[in-house]
Amino acid sequence: MKISTAARQPDRVETATEDVALELSILMPCLNEAETLATCILKAQSSLQKLNIAGEIIIADNGSTDGSQAIAAQMGARVVAVATKGYGSALMGGIAAARGKYIIMGDADDSYDFTNLEPFFQKLRAGYDLVMGNRFKGGIQPRAMPRLHRYFGNPVLTGMGRLFFHSPCGDFHCGLRGFSKSAIQKLDLRTTGMEFATETVVKATLYKLRIAEVPTTLARDGRSRRPHLRSWRDGWRHLRFMLLYSPRWLFLYPGLLLMIVGTLASGWLLVGPRVVEGVTLDVHTLLYAAMAIVMGFQMVIFAVFTKVFGMSEGLLPEDQRLNKLFRYIKLETGLLVGTLLLVVGVMMSVYALNYWGARFFGPLNPSKTLRLVIPAVTLITLGLETILSSFFLSILGLKRR
Repeated sequence: MKISTAARQPDRVETATEDVALELSILMPCLNEAETLATCILKAQSSLQKLNIAGEIIIADNGSTDGSQAIAAQMGARVVAVATKGYGSALMGGIAAARGKYIIMGDADDSYDFTNLEPFFQKLRAGYDLVMGNRFKGGIQPRAMPRLHRYFGNPVLTGMGRLFFHSPCGDFHCGLRGFSKSAIQKLDLRTTGMEFATETVVKATLYKLRIAEVPTTLARDGRSRRPHLRSWRDGWRHLRFMLLYSPRWLFLYPGLLLMIVGTLASGWLLVGPRVVEGVTLDVHTLLYAAMAIVMGFQMVIFAVFTKVFGMSEGLLPEDQRLNKLFRYIKLETGLLVGTLLLVVGVMMSVYALNYWGARFFGPLNPSKTLRLVIPAVTLITLGLETILSSFFLSILGLKRR
């Protein structure tokens, strides 16, 4: 249902002023939403009246050219101009300008039910820092969500988020959600695009905020134009954010897997060629196994680098287990381990050189000599990487100390 901008407004909700303590701000990001904006504002106004609280409606305008700002002002909403483009930018601008203790945000396309905000508000009053809507529990109307999003995009990304971060949320991308302004500002949210929705949930989970979930409905939006959301582009941005914020799943676990597989394969092949189903695996396979060890080690080190850097820059919360580990594993420990690996590798290389010299530096049997040379080169590489990584971690740790 479309409501004309000239339609009679309900009794005016208490207008925000600098000296009025507000309990709730209803925030809507806006970019050319003239077709549905008045409807959303009227519904939000009716919610504030039903809740009987001091509140405001904020339209975080991201550069509309269709008169959305005038519609919002005419309807009694407060317009906050946000110059930096992007869904996240608009919301961050609106959050900063909000005067309410609590904020409930939702899209201005008339797809979310602004007349039923009481479940969100009651959870916020009960002390929850973030209250997420769940469209899969509340109901999705026909054609309200593309099949790609409903059966693949949202379930997959939400499942990954729950796996990576142990989040209790079952709908990471629901656009209707509420939060305490003070709690959400402590998260130092930074993303400017659609991935802002994921960042909010991920950081709230990592920083152990109190999170609740309420069922909500999703209706088909009332716009005649295409939505701003671009499935593959924005889906990738959500996935990229989760990977960057989870060094364990991006680097650590794959790296450990490579190291374990490479070590087992190397040990299996060091004694001699192996025949599997008529296929002979020899030093060529051993070389790839050694490569897996080195690549896995680099990935594990990258996981540690990323974690330490994230904590130092305030991107990730403190990890007490890692901090405790660093009390025992210091620069000197890394230098000692790296030097030992390096020395063993060099000694094996010298032994291989003597073996070659004993044969007057003539032709050798690769199947035999490479079983000595490949482990030697691998140990030298790991030793040098351990030494350099220890110095780099110490540099990262200077700021933390």
